[in-house]
Amino acid sequence: MTRSTFTPRTAAAIIIANMVGVGVFTALGYQLVDIDSVFAIMMLWIIGGLAALCGALSYAELGASLPRSGGEYTFLGEAYHPAAGFISGWVSATIGFAAPTAAVAIAFAKYSGAILPFGLNAAAQKGLACALVIILALLHSRSRRVSGATQTGFTAIKIALIAAFIFAAFFITADPQALKITPITGDGAVMTSVPYGIALIYVSYAYTGWNAATYISGEMENPQRDLPRVLFFGTALVTVLYVLLNLAFLYAAPAEALRGKVEIGYIAADYIFGETGGRIVGGMLALLLISTVSAMTLAGPRALQAVGEDYRAMSWLSRSTAEGVPWAAILFQSGIAVFFILTQTFEQILVFAGAMLAFNSLLAIIGLFVLRVRQPDLPRPYKTWGFPVVPLIYLAITAFTLVFVVMDRPMAALSGLGLIGAGFVFWLLSERLNHRTRPGDN
Repeated sequence: MTRSTFTPRTAAAIIIANMVGVGVFTALGYQLVDIDSVFAIMMLWIIGGLAALCGALSYAELGASLPRSGGEYTFLGEAYHPAAGFISGWVSATIGFAAPTAAVAIAFAKYSGAILPFGLNAAAQKGLACALVIILALLHSRSRRVSGATQTGFTAIKIALIAAFIFAAFFITADPQALKITPITGDGAVMTSVPYGIALIYVSYAYTGWNAATYISGEMENPQRDLPRVLFFGTALVTVLYVLLNLAFLYAAPAEALRGKVEIGYIAADYIFGETGGRIVGGMLALLLISTVSAMTLAGPRALQAVGEDYRAMSWLSRSTAEGVPWAAILFQSGIAVFFILTQTFEQILVFAGAMLAFNSLLAIIGLFVLRVRQPDLPRPYKTWGFPVVPLIYLAITAFTLVFVVMDRPMAALSGLGLIGAGFVFWLLSERLNHRTRPGDN
């Protein structure tokens, strides 16, 4: 049977859908708890977008040079050591995709509960979130054609609805807020404070997903040519949407109404359209989150599939359909996501997952420098524009963010180290119990 491939359009849809999800529809509420300046908040999103663009340009070289599916699993294993790749795959399985999938599903259930006249209690919300994850896991386990068409359609609807929401916020809101987007006294102190660093984690989490196409690069027809363009276009488009969308939230609704809230999209819609219109738009926003769960369910298991192909002890993760769809890895990742839904709160998932994903990509982009030194003759169909400045910008912003997380949330940092340690132990066991094998080995 001929194996189908993902088109550049599908790859771009996966990036956009992975990025535009729970983060941008929830982060502003947490930011407003400690930050009052519109300028400082907008700079959060601009800095986050700059980091994501620099990261995407850096990953484009890694993905074009190492076009096997798997993302950081492939990059870290090649740049450092197979153990680093294995641990990256471990992190991807438990935190990289499963935890964000759970967070988005929880947000979907919260939005759904907010728009229903009778609401949903906590148990019903968890049940709805679990149902969404399970349905999409079954859907993406079928074929690339079904999977790709579903993702492309969801993403096109998502972009159209967000653009319409932004337009409505600026041109329909009856009582808009006066926004001062220039710097105010005290912004310098705010933007170097610990709360600002923590706020950057929420923003970093919202931008997470700019690297998603590298997880399916081995299933693209010409990743060396298409991957750099897809990564840059998808990330740039989302950056513009994020800045405009957060301005729209602040323009439509008072900061007091948004402060500390999760469902800020619904709250802003209520101020734009009134209660009835707000419920309708809130329902649309809930539907948008389905696209993000879908994209994470599609991309993440490819790293697990690569782990299964390389390690006999984990070979069950490589089980796939006739055309190579990793159904076992999809069901495994979705099962972990359901576990998170049932046992963790939204904010716990958000901070921990954001920090771990940032650390994972930090190591991958350091690996770009390592590969330039260790493998100068590695074919590089695309070289990072602005090297070494562009990857260094990403590393500086990400390191700044992680330092503040360690300072303010030491238990989250220790939990991350524990997760990495557990991955290393599991790798040692896999090495001792089974000989490591590569694709094509006899």
